[in-house]
This record gives sequence, C-alpha cells and structure tokens, in this order.
Amino acid sequence: MRFPRTTIARLAPGAAALALGTLAALPALAQEESAEAAAEVAAVMDKGDVAWMMTASLLVLFMTLPGLALFYGGLVRAKNALSVLMQCTMIAAVVMVIWVLWGYSFAFGGGTGPFWGGFGKVFLSGVTADSMASTFTEGVVIPEYVFICFQMTFAVITPALIVGAFAERIKFSAVILFTILWVTFVYFPIAHMVWDSSGFLYNLGALDFAGGTVVHINAGIAALVGCIMVGKRTGYGKEILAPHSMTLTMVGASILWIGWFGFNAGSNLEATGGAALAMINTFTATAGAIIAWSVIEALHRGKASMLGAASGIIAGLVAITPACGTVGPVGAIVLGAISSAVCYFFVAVVKNKFGYDDTLDVFGIHGIGGIVGALGTGIFTAPWLGGTGGDDFSIASQLWIQIVAVVVTILWCGILSAILYKIVDAVFGLRPSPEDETQGLDLTSHGEAAYHYS
Repeated sequence: MRFPRTTIARLAPGAAALALGTLAALPALAQEESAEAAAEVAAVMDKGDVAWMMTASLLVLFMTLPGLALFYGGLVRAKNALSVLMQCTMIAAVVMVIWVLWGYSFAFGGGTGPFWGGFGKVFLSGVTADSMASTFTEGVVIPEYVFICFQMTFAVITPALIVGAFAERIKFSAVILFTILWVTFVYFPIAHMVWDSSGFLYNLGALDFAGGTVVHINAGIAALVGCIMVGKRTGYGKEILAPHSMTLTMVGASILWIGWFGFNAGSNLEATGGAALAMINTFTATAGAIIAWSVIEALHRGKASMLGAASGIIAGLVAITPACGTVGPVGAIVLGAISSAVCYFFVAVVKNKFGYDDTLDVFGIHGIGGIVGALGTGIFTAPWLGGTGGDDFSIASQLWIQIVAVVVTILWCGILSAILYKIVDAVFGLRPSPEDETQGLDLTSHGEAAYHYS
C-alpha cells in the first residue's frame, strides 16, 4: 500500500516518522512475502519430472546391463566372453553398495570443499522419502532418492567402461579391488568438482552437461594407464585376436544408444525443452558419427565394417555427452563427425604406432571422444553456431575453461589411477598366469563357458 506524501506531511512528527518507517519497510515485507510465495511454488514436486527421472535412471542402468556387457562381450574371444559379463555385473553391484555407504556423500554430501563433498551423507544420513534434491538441482524438485539413484547409475557405468582396456588378461579379484579404490579416490572427487555447486570445476564455469569429463575422459585415462601397466595380451601382434560375435556387439551398441537418452536427456533433471534438446542431439550427433566413421574407414581400408559403425555409434555418443544440453542439432552432427574422425585416427593409427594394447579401444573412443566433446562444447555452445550460449558468450574464454577441466581430469585420474593399479598389483596381482590366460578367463576365473558345442 502506497501512502500519499500529503497525508504523511499532515501527521505529527512522531506519527510521521512511524509512518515513514512503515512505508520504508513495506517493500522489504512485500519482497519477503513474494519470495516466500515463490519458494512455495518452486517447492511443488512435479510428478512428470519424477516419473521421467525414474525412467532415465533405469535407462542408464540398461546401458551397463545388458548394453555395455554385450558390447564388450561380443568384442572379446569366446573363451573370455563370460568374464567380461561377470566383471560388468559385479562392478554394478559393488558400486551401488559403495554409493549408498559413502560415494553419494563424497560427491554430493553438502560439504563446501572444492574437491569432495564430505561425510554429511555417509550411509545416506538424513535422507528420507520426504527429502528433496532441490539443493543439487537448482530449483528442480525431485525426491532425493531419485537423484541418488540417477547419479548412482553414472557411478556404475564409469568403472565398467575401464575394463574393456585390459579385457582377457586381468584377475577378477584385481578388477573388484581396483573398482572400489578408483571410484572412491578418482570418480567421486571428480563428480564433485564438476557437478556440485561447491566443486572446483563447477565454479570455474566448466560445461559438462552429462559426463564428458566425469565419465568418459575419466574412464579413458584410467583405461590407458591400466592397459599399459597390465601389459599386452598373450599373442598380441602375433595371433588373430578378433571379436567372437559382432552380432552381440551390435546389439550391445544399440542398447547403449537407447540407454544414452536417459544419460543425456535425463541430465536435464526435468521433462522440459532442455531434455528435448539433449534428446535430439543424441540422435543427430550419433548419426553424424556413424556416417563419418564408415566413410573414413571405407576410404582408408577399402570397406566399411560393422565394427566401424558400432565404434562410430559410441564415438558420437561420447562426444555429445558434455555438449548435449547447450549445442544445436546441426552443431551436434558436426561434433559427432569430428569425434569419429579423431577417434578413428587414434584407433587405427596412434595405437598401432605406439603399440599399447587397449583391447576394446576404451582410450581411443571414450578418452579421445570425451576430450573432443569437452573442447567442442566450448565452441559449439556459441549462439552464432546454434548453441544456447548468451549474447556475451566467448568461445575463447569458454574454450580455455574447458581445456583446464580436461587437464585437471587427466592429471587427477592419471596419477591416482597409476598409484591404485600399483596397490592392487601388490595385493592380488593384476594378471592371471599365462596358462590361465591361454585357457580363457571364463573357465579359469568362473568355471563356466559361454558356449557349449555338441
């Protein structure tokens, strides 16, 4: 209510002072009431958002089991197919338990440190069916349990990606111990740095919509360090070590593509136009990457292979992951094509030149594709390239921030991963005996065979 100045002037001095004080307080009171009303409106949970995020969580789990398991299982030899499936299965189970016990707290525990979230949510302390995750979702209100489950599926798939680099030559016990140590000291801190509001890279302004640094660069660097430290497969460079079932690999790649919509569109955390943008970019970037990989392979090798097309699927999906919420669909096509070209070069040329045995090209596709995607995000987010950046968006400034984020991830992951591999080697040893490796890990590690022939 506004008081006319003439009315105030006619009041006694004390009354006038009181009226003036009341008048001065009115805007503040109005603002407080408005803020409270806005908070009440913002606090309303949308059941559509909740249903979408529950679905997205299941889609991301679908990426690991059965998607990644089948993709990797088809790429190894038949005698090692079940070992890869078992590694993916057990990693999923172990990380789920760790996430509940201390992982969620280390990543999103409410601590104000730039590198980890603290102990505030250990054993999910304080989390109930009524607690909301609005603290982490910038006004989007969903049950905290749903947010926990969604982030848990990201924590599950990241270490599972790593095992492809040293598939067919790693002890099962070594995989499990390394997973426990790695998610604790590498994944959780980087997730906090990138996605928590107090995180170092978050406050630096790094853009990573769905996990280019947290998931793919992180896994790719750990994979490169691992394949070098574990050593080459017996017979590498002397024997044919071809995939035993491209059919399984294609099925797995297709499942990964489907599940990736939960990965990317789910990272919007609500069912709005932002999720729609991430969705269409997940289509277009992948399509551009498949075409680019197949064309390049046909020109280089004379034929376009199914393995190449499947690799293109993953290269495109990896590259668009950090950019899917901020680039346009046409920019996504270009980014996917660029990723395929660079990843193909590393898989077909660089790996052979340096001789490291990255069994399933985890570094060549996830590591390199993640770097391309992270840097490309700093370019294609520009509004004049179809991105969602504001009028003051600067490619130079954002690209520099993206470079810092990539370098920090590489150094943190590379150094700590090397230390953790050494610890695991000292405890269990990394490799099985040459005899066990020759016979196949399915039988020697698990007492089973993937196929029985009459």
